[in-house]
Amino acid sequence: MGRLTGGDPSLLRRINSTVVLHALRAADSPTLTDLVQVTGLSRPTVEGVVEGLVEAGLVAEAAAGEGARRQGRPARRFRFRTEAGHLLGIEIGPHRIAALLSDLSGRVLDSAQRPVAETAPAEERLERVRAVAADLLRRSGVPRSALRAVGVAGPGIVEADGTVRLSTALPGWTGLRLGERLRRSFRCPVLVENDANAAAVAEHWQGAATGSDDIVFVLAGLSPGAGSLIGGRLHRGFGGAAGEIGALHLLGREATPEKLLSTTGKPLHPLDEAQVAAVFAAAREGAPQAREAVDRFLARLVHDVAALVLALDPELVVIGGWAAGLDGVLKPLRRELARYCLRPPQVVLSQLGETAITTGALRLALDHVEGELFAVEGAVTSRQR
Repeated sequence: MGRLTGGDPSLLRRINSTVVLHALRAADSPTLTDLVQVTGLSRPTVEGVVEGLVEAGLVAEAAAGEGARRQGRPARRFRFRTEAGHLLGIEIGPHRIAALLSDLSGRVLDSAQRPVAETAPAEERLERVRAVAADLLRRSGVPRSALRAVGVAGPGIVEADGTVRLSTALPGWTGLRLGERLRRSFRCPVLVENDANAAAVAEHWQGAATGSDDIVFVLAGLSPGAGSLIGGRLHRGFGGAAGEIGALHLLGREATPEKLLSTTGKPLHPLDEAQVAAVFAAAREGAPQAREAVDRFLARLVHDVAALVLALDPELVVIGGWAAGLDGVLKPLRRELARYCLRPPQVVLSQLGETAITTGALRLALDHVEGELFAVEGAVTSRQR
């Protein structure tokens, strides 16, 4: 695919290629003259770079506009070939596998999902991932060889090499070398990330946090997790465990989250979202035990979120996960954070909803490809995660 790093003849040529490719992606079928004006490079330099990009398959001559009035020979126009490769973003969850397919601009072309049992062993879940991806590629007419990168997101602490260091949500997931296994399946780079981290990236890219660079995304559930961006960059921590606020109750040896929302004294199943929703619905209808359970849950959620807010001082807190679809979450969060925090942040609901994790996984793949396209001696000029 026209990788612009490595064995190119000179650093100057790589810089020029990066500058011209940036200009091509940002403009609507520019002419050579347009590119000269935008980049400040000489015309012979621009012509040489464009020729190289055409040979690499990243740029093509744009078709002349139909019906355009022409006087003399029209100027040649060029475009970035977004169809030169494809990307996948995959969510691996307790109850479903979901995937998005995009071109090199990140424009989503198609999506697919299939249910999976929460008790499914690791091998069965991995096979379901492959099946969803294969179905999506086949339906879209995209060959597997056209994939340039795959982003994957799921629950657990994920190391830099894509190994799941700890996951309590998925059977057999702890210790799984997920990145390595999927790289063998897809035969392209695979970027693996925690689900809350991926959702934070997604909201910053296309959701509720597009105008903020210091954010906390809370994936609210019985055991909440959080992803944080500091200065627009994902904060993973030294070993990928940043944002694991669901473990904060261990510090005080308080009741587990599963007990907080119980109305019977019997702990809820951590992955039973329908059971949790039923408790919230009963609370809205005025059931005393359910209202008490929801109050306990919200108090714990505020406690967990406040810990991150006090440590990071974000501009914005985005609430996602199943709690984003339940009434009464924002008001108490805002009220209590105002009590506990020195500078209360804005608190909003996710705009991406259930697509946040897959969208974030797709952005991870896009970041990787942009890193390859725009890298100059290890320095990436485009936005990174």
